[in-house]
Amino acid sequence: MLAVVHVLGQLLTIFGLTYLLPIATSLILRDGTWWDFAVAGLINSGAGLAIWASTRRYKRELRSRDGFLLVTLAWVLMSAAATIPLLIALPDLSFTDAFFETTSGLTTTGSTVLVGLESLPPAINLWRHALHWYGGMGIIVLALAILPLLGVGGMQLYKAEAPGPVKDARLTPRITETAKALWLTYTGVTIACIVALKFCGMSWFDAICHAFSAMALGGFSTYDASVSKFASPAVELVLVVFMLIAAMNFARHFIAIRRLTFAPYRTDPEVKAMLFVLGLSTVLVAIVLLLHGRYDGAWETLRHALFAVVSIGSTSGFVSEDYERWPAFVGYWLLFLSCICCNTGSTGGGIKMFRTLLLWRQAGRELRLMVHPQAVEPMRIGGQVVPNRIAYAVLAFIFLYFMTVVVLTFALLLSGLDIVSSLSAVLGSINNMGPGLNRVGPTSNYQSLTDFQTWVCTLAMILGRLEIFSVLVLFTPAFWRK
Repeated sequence: MLAVVHVLGQLLTIFGLTYLLPIATSLILRDGTWWDFAVAGLINSGAGLAIWASTRRYKRELRSRDGFLLVTLAWVLMSAAATIPLLIALPDLSFTDAFFETTSGLTTTGSTVLVGLESLPPAINLWRHALHWYGGMGIIVLALAILPLLGVGGMQLYKAEAPGPVKDARLTPRITETAKALWLTYTGVTIACIVALKFCGMSWFDAICHAFSAMALGGFSTYDASVSKFASPAVELVLVVFMLIAAMNFARHFIAIRRLTFAPYRTDPEVKAMLFVLGLSTVLVAIVLLLHGRYDGAWETLRHALFAVVSIGSTSGFVSEDYERWPAFVGYWLLFLSCICCNTGSTGGGIKMFRTLLLWRQAGRELRLMVHPQAVEPMRIGGQVVPNRIAYAVLAFIFLYFMTVVVLTFALLLSGLDIVSSLSAVLGSINNMGPGLNRVGPTSNYQSLTDFQTWVCTLAMILGRLEIFSVLVLFTPAFWRK
């Protein structure tokens, strides 16, 4: 346990350096908050150094169980540490709401309890979006990429942190090299997104903030009206393209860039399935909107349908139109898409397309075995045989996922929240997607929730980001048994 605390001290020290970006922003734009971030950075780095120094003698190679504990504690600790500048700069903000906001940022959920976003100090707004960007690929992976001298068992941490069930694949022999490759790819695509948004008419500040959100599939915006503030088809198209990129496995992007070929995408069953589902859903939603006469022309209908489907389906959560005013079918269909569409190894949330494909293949195999019970039919995805242990793990994950949704939804119902808001708030949180329906709909936010309801959604965000297993395993007796 003390070895884990030692590493947490190192991570907290490193996290203190992330305040340099909002400090520089505040000094350049003269919004007066640079001192708030400087104090927060000193507190974080000072506390981290104190923890690191006091536990130096307990340093050792971490085991797999240490990795799960470290990831969960690090996410909670970093979210708590990130609240300091918000609490100083926004004195009316409670710790509950501040912790919700920073957890939403780091888990790339994008739910917010703040209103009047355009009137916030620019450094505060940038800090919210920077949390998205840091959380997009994982703070722990970032730490391993920039500070290999941490001296901990990197692969244990990466396996606990990496999204999706396929956690053993590596791009390079060493985890630090893998992390560097992923972050270089992530950074390069983010820069391209910033330039594209600026070219479409955004200011540099808005372009940076929205690119951070798009690449992390977070959904924070610098305006209460989100993307609808810009009313720009060009901006929406750029965001659609980069949200789709972010919803794919970043290992595929790295390989495609290194080899200068699109072959990795053509052979990836997740990419093909995701694009098929999102494409078909766009057509379906557009037809429903046309039949209800929501918009005048087919192109305008298709534009809004495409953005809503990709934004919610990729768990980004940007809003260009109030989809709650659309037919009820559309809102619930979008929530369903947020559960299944993102690829493993992406910055998105939800069940992930790999698990969706596996369950689909497993269901088909079981139906065929009912007709031919003696047949030997291995599970294959993308031409590769999926070991039974992965299939069993996916089935267990799906069970825990839906049971978690049910339990947390009933907790919100018990607190007095209506069924539509309760279910959509839990799905929006556990899928790290953000907006839901009714009281937490696309034109509302989570400010109206009580403290208890806010903490339930905060727990759902953490469970969703760490894919449930990494957190729930800490509560099993076997984990703590020597």
